[in-house]
Amino acid sequence: MTDLIKETSSRQNLSNITAQDVSMASIVWKRFRKHPGAIAGVLIFTLLVIAVILVPLSPYDPEVSSISERLQPPSWAHPMGTDALGRDLLTRVLYGGRVSLTVGLLVVVISLSIGVPVGALAGYYGGWLESVLMRLTDTFLSLPALLVLILLSAILREVDAPLFESNSVLTIALVIGILAWMTFARLVRALFLTLREMDFVSATRALGGSDLRIITRHILPNSIGPIIVEATLELGYAIIEESGLSFLGFGIQPPTPSWGNLLSNAQENFTKYPWLAIFPGLMIFFAIISVNYIGDGLRDAFDPYKVFEKAGEP
Repeated sequence: MTDLIKETSSRQNLSNITAQDVSMASIVWKRFRKHPGAIAGVLIFTLLVIAVILVPLSPYDPEVSSISERLQPPSWAHPMGTDALGRDLLTRVLYGGRVSLTVGLLVVVISLSIGVPVGALAGYYGGWLESVLMRLTDTFLSLPALLVLILLSAILREVDAPLFESNSVLTIALVIGILAWMTFARLVRALFLTLREMDFVSATRALGGSDLRIITRHILPNSIGPIIVEATLELGYAIIEESGLSFLGFGIQPPTPSWGNLLSNAQENFTKYPWLAIFPGLMIFFAIISVNYIGDGLRDAFDPYKVFEKAGEP
């Protein structure tokens, strides 16, 4: 009889937890839906992703020249015109979007892979480990980012290895990711410093839960909201940094298109043929502004004070 009561009680507790999770998720979604900029950002970014995925359906090859069609203005046949070698600019812009967005996503993955463990270890254990990890983080933050990015890019391009080819998306992502993880580390450390003192962590520790279980099953899931928000913002920063490197000639190299080297190639003919720079610039603008608005919407949606207020908490 006692076992039956315990089992019934545990089931009720589990159902209550599940209901609370569902309720919290619905509150977050409702708050996100009420942010018009975030919804517009999702729509624009979704359309952009769909366009770069479907670009192989284009009838034009992004690297095949056609001198007879060089520098044509926008038309039905070429909605964004053609470049100095007669290549369809719309096709090249969308292929460049593939490269830039892929680099951005890889940078986010690399930054999370480094920053989250560093911040989690520093915030959970504290002491000398926190001091060492945070001084390492501060050291990376003190580096002049653009100069180091150019230096690392130039060095890796000279390495005789297939992984570090000059046109390798992974190479550029590694270069940017190495200098982009510190924000995640400091954010996660701050979250862990707060959450490790909560009652549910103390209860889990008292029941014999290991440090690894407490970190991965209890504290980290409760930190996911701010981490997601920061990841969306980091995606925008990574796209800007990749475009900047490619614009300066240290990123993706021609003939492989990226938004940065398309802008760089447009410099010589900008006054006579402005569409060569306008359309790649607009794509960068729409990508960045949509990601930033999505991040703003997620930040408001995951704001604990607003969520609790909506849920009727004090």
